[in-house]
Amino acid sequence: MASRRSAVVDVAPESSSLPSRYLTPDDLVEMFDLPSVETVYQWRRKRTGPRGFRVGRHLRYDPADVQAWVESLREGTAA
Repeated sequence: MASRRSAVVDVAPESSSLPSRYLTPDDLVEMFDLPSVETVYQWRRKRTGPRGFRVGRHLRYDPADVQAWVESLREGTAA
């Protein structure tokens, strides 16, 4: 039987504050101090949040995509 391991990705040095693994919806709740995981699912349904992908039935986020999404929000508010 194969052991369960978390998927690991290399993260660019400038994003060293992000974990070096794929993120779960719960990770996003913790990172952004959201009221519940339902907020993350609403973002996905409305296509307003970071790009996510499915691994079987599990939703995951690449830390680089989350960082790119945050940067796009910053650029939208910079005036």
